[in-house]
Amino acid sequence: MRLLHTSDWHLGQHFMGKSRQAEHQALIGWLLDQVEEHAVDAVLIAGDIFDTGTPPSYARELYNQLVGQLYKAGVPLLVLGGNHDSPATLGESRELLAHLGTTVIASTHEDVTTQVIVLPQRTGEPGCIVCAIPFVRPRDVLHSQAGQSAEEKQLSLQTAIQEHYAAVHAAALAKMLSLANSLPGKLPIVATGHLTTVGASASESVREIYVGALEAFPTTAFPPADYIALGHIHRPQRVGGLEHIRYCGSPLALSFDEARQQKEVLLVDLDADGLKAVTALPVPCFQGLVAVSGNLDSLRGAIAAAAAEGSRERPTWLEVTVAEDDYLADLPARIEALTEGWPVEVLRIRRQRGNTAARLDAAASETLDELSPHDVFARRLQQEELSDEMQAALNERYRAVVAGLQGEEA
Repeated sequence: MRLLHTSDWHLGQHFMGKSRQAEHQALIGWLLDQVEEHAVDAVLIAGDIFDTGTPPSYARELYNQLVGQLYKAGVPLLVLGGNHDSPATLGESRELLAHLGTTVIASTHEDVTTQVIVLPQRTGEPGCIVCAIPFVRPRDVLHSQAGQSAEEKQLSLQTAIQEHYAAVHAAALAKMLSLANSLPGKLPIVATGHLTTVGASASESVREIYVGALEAFPTTAFPPADYIALGHIHRPQRVGGLEHIRYCGSPLALSFDEARQQKEVLLVDLDADGLKAVTALPVPCFQGLVAVSGNLDSLRGAIAAAAAEGSRERPTWLEVTVAEDDYLADLPARIEALTEGWPVEVLRIRRQRGNTAARLDAAASETLDELSPHDVFARRLQQEELSDEMQAALNERYRAVVAGLQGEEA
């Protein structure tokens, strides 16, 4: 069984006054080529297919185009709701899309068996069982209780989400048993999720989704699935260094701090023995997106280099951060003069001194009473140059120590 794992398309994103329609159109064409070239059995989108709950008409048209083209290719599609998606918007076409080989799980269901999806291979034979878990909204799994502290609310939500995973996984095991007599071997189980996990590295375009309630979901709370396909974090990565728990990341850079990331989708190969391989397919850059910084003299060369990624028909989008000369009142006019004649378009100008001052003012106004122990530890880690795996390991260890101390105090 070969799955293509992708997420966070954010169709309809309005990026600093610019539409991403042409990029998403190119992405769909590229993806369909990969599906055919690599003989993909099914495509899984792990949340945030749309950028807002009320996507523009062209975004819905792109979505329908993807559904129709995959159906024409004989490849089923599984779409999960994300925190940007509206359950009502995704759900409105669910029954219609089911006739076109697409399964939509827009939100969690009270009957968890409806979240157990058997994805077929191209031959029509069952290929894997998916615990199809979208973004879990607290109101769907949790009843708030008066008098709870912030930490108690966080623990309650984590427990409720973990229990939902366990219930869906149990239903998946029951489904496997019901199919056992008609299959030569057991089916691999894939779980999904749209959330932040402990140790995941985010970017500025990723919204916090459990503000004040759940910082990150621990990897140990996931069920024992053969592969866990995650969405929400835009940077592709293994979680905690584990091969079978993956963020595929967004296929397009959704903010300037993602501009230098190599975007990708993941090919996931599974069989009766479980996970066999995960292969990253690099996504081409359909629109140049470059962040440059320096004083006005050094920016000349940086802008010229950025221009090499663009063309007259599709200029490179620039974020310009000015250092040293950032006090100048006519800075926008000077930047415009630097870019004149180059195939670039400046979307944002930042003054380094102003940004630094704002950060210092914000930091100075904070007190330890406003920060949790995890906030303090996270900020200390930011000062170190550590690998993702090391950061994840230190975070896990720190959380365990804090939990132990809190248990002793109780």
